[in-house]
Amino acid sequence: MTTAAPVTVGALLRTWRERRGLSQLELAGRADSSSRHISFVETGRSRPSEEMVLRLADHLDVPMRDRNALLVAAGYAPRYAHTPLDSPSMEVLREGLERLLTGYEPYPALVVDSTYNVVAANRGILMLMEGLPEHLLAGPLNAMRLTLHPEGLAPRIHNLREWRGHLLAQMERQIALARSAPLRALYEEVAAYPVPERPGDGEPDEAVPYIALPLRIEHDGHLLSFVSSISTFNTPMDVTVAELAIETLLPADPATVKYLRSLAP
Repeated sequence: MTTAAPVTVGALLRTWRERRGLSQLELAGRADSSSRHISFVETGRSRPSEEMVLRLADHLDVPMRDRNALLVAAGYAPRYAHTPLDSPSMEVLREGLERLLTGYEPYPALVVDSTYNVVAANRGILMLMEGLPEHLLAGPLNAMRLTLHPEGLAPRIHNLREWRGHLLAQMERQIALARSAPLRALYEEVAAYPVPERPGDGEPDEAVPYIALPLRIEHDGHLLSFVSSISTFNTPMDVTVAELAIETLLPADPATVKYLRSLAP
């Protein structure tokens, strides 16, 4: 029986540098260091200071969760807390998110974590989810599963192939930026879903000057069009907060605005 050798901070930094496609010289220039020092850190000949670990992580765009792993590998304490969203200390954040989502109604908006689990949603999102089977609504709700599953929203999306391609490409970019086994597993799951066929698939849509690729989805016999916007927190100091994303669906045509306003209480 053998025991795996611990992963060193140098090996982790080298992995992130190669992932970002940077040479030691390029990273050194960005981090105000020398290629010799970067080489010594990566090979274990030199132990980087805590400040250097964080500086290199910043220039390598390392996710906050993995910055803690770098610090631990270098022999330092984790810098960033990882507070559960339901913790009492997160009450102000939860209330702020609820106010934001409620204020956006009647238009759909939701908050997801790093693997697209839904942590909050407004009535606009619940409207789009009406009639979905119970097995998809059993927690935790996952936005990618709800959207792409053949028993989920997929059959209602008129431009499913385009929207599916957009979502899968978005996940691919995130996987390339962050080492996330759960996100990779989710990607492989939803990418394998069969794509429901719709009558008229492949026919050109009505010419509308959309500002971005729209989500064209049917609700109660009405075709609604949205463009998606995603927001994150600036300068987060907690892993949980850093991994939250707020997605808002902006009506893309006057008919969608009129219909949603007609449903508002």
